[in-house]
Amino acid sequence: MKEFFGKLKLFILSKHFLKQLGLVVIAYLVIITITVFYLDSYTHHGEQIPVPNFKGKNVRNVSAEIEALGLQYEILDSVYEPDKPSGTILSQNPEPTALSQLFVKEGRIIKFSVSKKTDNHEMPSLVGKTEWFAKEILENRGFKYRIVYKTTSEANGAVLDQQYKGRFIKEGVKIPIGSIITLVVGKNDMGEPVQIPDLYGLTIFEARERLAALGSFVFNPQCPECLTYEDSTAARVNSQSPEYIEGAMIPTGSTFTVNASKNFSGGGQNP
Repeated sequence: MKEFFGKLKLFILSKHFLKQLGLVVIAYLVIITITVFYLDSYTHHGEQIPVPNFKGKNVRNVSAEIEALGLQYEILDSVYEPDKPSGTILSQNPEPTALSQLFVKEGRIIKFSVSKKTDNHEMPSLVGKTEWFAKEILENRGFKYRIVYKTTSEANGAVLDQQYKGRFIKEGVKIPIGSIITLVVGKNDMGEPVQIPDLYGLTIFEARERLAALGSFVFNPQCPECLTYEDSTAARVNSQSPEYIEGAMIPTGSTFTVNASKNFSGGGQNP
């Protein structure tokens, strides 16, 4: 055993062993050094690029600035903002360094949400609906409208056709908000008399629908107490002109004025 350790000591201290050991150590150091430099270069270790504030700028105008910083960008989504020019940057990720105190490295992708001026809504079915009701539906969906009257002996005051860009448009077709829909409305110009309806106790909406079902009338609702939309929908008719008299007639096309109250108690013109 003593002889074995003696030979091992002589081998370790020999020039050949020390030379090989030195080569191994040098190779190890070279590999470690190259690896460290590669990782630093690949990961941009220690690099800090401040992220500018792009909010409010147009995405078409920031490309050069982003490229100069060594960054990239992509549009994450578009949000309907009709009051802003299309392409206006609404938000960004990551946030500006001035706000987040965070820096990025070269090649980082900045994600933007930008504005768009158009959005699509589905076309409703309006054929057979009253003119007033059809207008309300279109306005609620953000569409505009124009009315074209067509002489008819039936469906007086009702929508006969709905058109977009000169052609009939089906229910469910998506078109841009703000589009103009043409409503072809039936109109009976003969002025045939109808019996005066009793509108007492009806809401303004119900009274309007009752008249529309009878023919084409000018509807003039009055409600001094109604300050909000909710007030108007809750108010009920307490008097009307012309006054309801059983069997009395009135020509179509006449004006109906109703007075409504949001505090309707059941007393009034037509108990």
